[in-house]
Amino acid sequence: MNEVEVVVAHSERVTLRVGDVFLKIDSNQTNLDVEVEAVTLAPVPTPQILWHKPPVLAIAAVPGKALGVLGEPSAASPAAWAAAGAAIRQLHEAPLPPWPSKKSPDGIAADLEKECDWLITSGVLPADLVIRNREVAQAVFRPWTPAFVHGDLQITHVFVDGDKVTGIIDWSEASQGDAMFDLASLTLGHEERLDQVLAGYGTDVDLEAIRAWWSLRSLLASRWLIEHGFDPNTPGCEFDVLRARM
Repeated sequence: MNEVEVVVAHSERVTLRVGDVFLKIDSNQTNLDVEVEAVTLAPVPTPQILWHKPPVLAIAAVPGKALGVLGEPSAASPAAWAAAGAAIRQLHEAPLPPWPSKKSPDGIAADLEKECDWLITSGVLPADLVIRNREVAQAVFRPWTPAFVHGDLQITHVFVDGDKVTGIIDWSEASQGDAMFDLASLTLGHEERLDQVLAGYGTDVDLEAIRAWWSLRSLLASRWLIEHGFDPNTPGCEFDVLRARM
């Protein structure tokens, strides 16, 4: 008999696994609607949607294993990372989805200031560390051409079998967005793999923007992680990403 495995559980979202089926329950129905449409539009391997009865989405497990886990060394080969880069390029060159990004540059900038102030006043991180990363993050705010982005392309969302990408999961944040954000999300905490990803992705890459997104994503995520029972100070995770910028 298959057991019920709790994959993710917090006040906004719960994901359960029963055998080869994942059940996603989301408090925001728009997230699941976006995921369904993005999976349909994306020109890369995606999971099969089994059924969608709000507020639940059932999807089939994809074969293979995730590229890795944040905070742990990745066992995936350089060729697998390059294949992930090639798949991301294919996504970024696809026709744009019909919906825009959830956040404007002004909104992101406002969130950045708010979260940096909280990190400093709460004493969670030293002020000089926060200020340095806020400076690095400013390179995000530059002209860029919108691309079809996954929007939450963390390492656990890309599955490979050997050197082949078998599936990219969790598309609820997909939108028109900055291509460098996807590349930064995938390599967050695994900066040593960036060259391998770019070997598959190709040229036309803004390295300064990728580094800026490492800082910005880590600054924006830290309070949420802490308040939802996660630890960004785990070795190799968000706080280490911020310390690396010093």
